Amino acid sequence: MSENKKTYGSAMLAFIIAVFAVFAAVLIIPATREVFESLSGNHPYLMGFVKFALLATAGELIAIKMASGKFSKPAYLIARIVIWGLIGIWITYMMKIFFLGSGAMIAAKLLPGSTLATDGVWYRLIRAFATAATMNLTFGPTFMAVHKCSDTYLALRAQNGKGVTLGEVIDAVDWKRFVSFTLFKTVPIFWIPAHTVTFMLPSEYQVMLAALLSVALGIILNLRKPSTKA
Repeated sequence: MSENKKTYGSAMLAFIIAVFAVFAAVLIIPATREVFESLSGNHPYLMGFVKFALLATAGELIAIKMASGKFSKPAYLIARIVIWGLIGIWITYMMKIFFLGSGAMIAAKLLPGSTLATDGVWYRLIRAFATAATMNLTFGPTFMAVHKCSDTYLALRAQNGKGVTLGEVIDAVDWKRFVSFTLFKTVPIFWIPAHTVTFMLPSEYQVMLAALLSVALGIILNLRKPSTKA
């Protein structure tokens, strides 16, 4: 059993290194960057799945290492990867809706900036902040709650070795910590500023940075979990 844990730990470390090496190569090497941009433009949902499945899973593994002091394989790893990938599709879709919506609101003079040049820094900053604030104050809490429930479901199923009801999942989540820390602290202090920077970038890099931020999301949502609550 101990040998298996060491093997899993080595495999998880290798996975993390490989993921970051691939994405570093994408950013550094012009040829791979061009391919990446082309794929992101032509297949946004597929690439959204891949980015989040790899990067957010890597973030979750890092969180486990920081919490337990060692790399280990979480229960239902494949299911977690698929869930992160589906979240990537969801986020790709929602980012575009909120970004286009903020631009339409400015054009309709329902937000400041209608008289500014659309390629100017101030217009881009206003649009980026409006997009980030609206997304994180509406979609963000729903998304994080859904993921918290799916993560808790997998944890309870691994712990109990049997099916888990929705009521059991809801009862197991530490909603007080979710609201006081995840919503009231990380949203205004981290996510709105971070996504403001994200939406300042060209569109082909917005989902890329969001995927990189998903590493931080994996750590924030999974680090220092109380032992009695998920």
